[in-house]
Amino acid sequence: MRALRDAGIPALVADGQMRKRDERLTSQQRHRDKPDPLHDKTKVQEKKIRLFRPGDFIVDNQNNCCICPAGQKLYSSGSRCSINGRLAHRYKGTKAGCGQCTMRAQCLRHPGRTPIRQVAIFASGPGSGHAATELMMRAIDSARGRAIYSQRIATVEPVFANIRHTKRLDRFTLRGKEKVGTQWRLYCLVHNIEKLARNGSGANGR
Repeated sequence: MRALRDAGIPALVADGQMRKRDERLTSQQRHRDKPDPLHDKTKVQEKKIRLFRPGDFIVDNQNNCCICPAGQKLYSSGSRCSINGRLAHRYKGTKAGCGQCTMRAQCLRHPGRTPIRQVAIFASGPGSGHAATELMMRAIDSARGRAIYSQRIATVEPVFANIRHTKRLDRFTLRGKEKVGTQWRLYCLVHNIEKLARNGSGANGR
């Protein structure tokens, strides 16, 4: 992100939370919840338990702790931790509080071997992450950024879908930058020739 910013390149790079911030996609979960039409319905699937997330914990800044959904206190274990370039406050529980908790299965991914719960609460607002990353997030969340980014479904993605799925180039078969570049250009050449042929350029003798 810093390199793009320093070079003055107006790129739009999506982050992992972009779709969750987009209010236009708030109803997409109902489509994901639908069963696979080709799924074998004779087998009974176990319902996955939703684990508690950082948003389920209540931060108590006055006592420098946070409260878990079971009402237990998790105490500060680091106030300015850097996780993937973002500032976070870490909290961890106690063996006395987590050991006999009746909600361990909802809180811990491996309740049988993990003694206590740890959680990282990310800071919010200016300065909570890399400045270049924050600028990119604001750019892609803007009306102009969303309009430009949505064009990729009609411009970039069909090209990669054709080359990877139809042409079956899911990996390079050569080694070395020069050979790989040659192979890639050959596939792009075939892709472009097909586009010209479909548009009738061959029939016009051009």
